[in-house]
Amino acid sequence: QVQLVESGGDLVQPGGSLRLSCTVSESIRSMYRMGWYRQAPGKQRELVAAITTITSDVSTNYADSVKGRFTISRDIARNTMYLEMNSLKPEDTAVYYCNIRRGLSSQAYWGQGTQVTVSS
Repeated sequence: QVQLVESGGDLVQPGGSLRLSCTVSESIRSMYRMGWYRQAPGKQRELVAAITTITSDVSTNYADSVKGRFTISRDIARNTMYLEMNSLKPEDTAVYYCNIRRGLSSQAYWGQGTQVTVSS
């Protein structure tokens, strides 16, 4: 059973920055899709950012609300995915989850979540 361990969540002031990490217990080299989702109290879980790999083509996509502020990346050697978050806003407050899918039709796996709170 693959395991995903997130870290990096914290309390930060508006305008601040955080970097979230998600370490996977297996190689991410050929992972079809890796992403970050978030869920705020009383709201549905939403996609924040994702990296999709199809053969040698790697693409990223972002929710409109975070474009230009958040950056998703991965370190294949460390089996780790990152989410760099800048210019944080109170509305970014949520539990952030990492998600992986080995293939297009494969089961999705989730991490346990890490809390990000943006408040003065």
